[in-house]
Amino acid sequence: MTFFERYLSLWVALCICAGILLGRFANPLFEALAGFEYANINFTVAVLIWAMVYPMMINVDLRSLGKVGTRPKGLIITLVVNWLIKPFTMALLGILFFKYAFADLIPRDDAESYIAGLILLGAAPCTAMVFVWSQLSKGDPAYTLAQVSINDVIMIFAFAPIVAFLLGVTDIDIPWQTLGLAVGLYVVAPLAAGAASRGLLKRKGPGAIDAFTAKLKPYSVVALLATVILLFGFQGETIVAKPLLIALIAAPIIIQSYAIFAAAYLAAWVWKVPHAIAAPCALIGTSNFFELAVAVAISLFGLQSGAALATVVGVLVEVPVMLSLVAVANSTRRHFSANAL
Repeated sequence: MTFFERYLSLWVALCICAGILLGRFANPLFEALAGFEYANINFTVAVLIWAMVYPMMINVDLRSLGKVGTRPKGLIITLVVNWLIKPFTMALLGILFFKYAFADLIPRDDAESYIAGLILLGAAPCTAMVFVWSQLSKGDPAYTLAQVSINDVIMIFAFAPIVAFLLGVTDIDIPWQTLGLAVGLYVVAPLAAGAASRGLLKRKGPGAIDAFTAKLKPYSVVALLATVILLFGFQGETIVAKPLLIALIAAPIIIQSYAIFAAAYLAAWVWKVPHAIAAPCALIGTSNFFELAVAVAISLFGLQSGAALATVVGVLVEVPVMLSLVAVANSTRRHFSANAL
């Protein structure tokens, strides 16, 4: 581990501060970058995420995907956490915090809107950044790809009914453009590029793939830090104007993240799932498909709604929280050493 990687948390903290300051004092630049989007997918952020995802996709051996079914435990944990636990615990935490704990701090109508945003986050498991978290925790690339792909298929059928049930709304329109574009940009395109690169590198010898991905690693970390700057820069004005509100919304999201990770990670350890599968399956359940959540919040409640703000806070919380969980996963790897493949 290089000096740069060893103090990654420090660089992330500095990038958060830099993003807020730049968003505050270089607002025209960030407004221009924020406007470079389609279907709530920001292309500047997408390019950076692609840079982070691509190295992991090179390590995906497509032939090993057929063997994933012989090791179903990680998939089972992921699916149970994502679809039977996470949406409902997020709704429960939203109600507990905004109807009771924060009742004296937030108007009732606003509280309902924030709860709606939290529900949208809880019902949208991650598609893109989970590849980054898996790579940082030395996860099995093929298994992670299978988990994300199955989640995406289930999301098509389960997201709208779950959100409709929890929000009490009868008609939820899935933003197919957002979902399709995200899957294409974050899964299909880097997978195709990774497979092509893998084929070319294998011709150069057995060590060529590892050597090439090792060279890309510093650029992936730089892309991660640049993403942090952009995400916080886009919301710099809001963070400075409403710091208390941002903190209140972040509280249940943070608690949910650590609780979901702990539940999935502990289940994987008890069930003797190997660490290369256990870490990604716990991280997938914790991370969110924030583009989808933001798009639905805007379509249902409006751009300036509390629901839209809550989903944006989810974006801001995600990277620092997920990096801390990656650190937890890496520091506890030895406890999974006896788990059989």
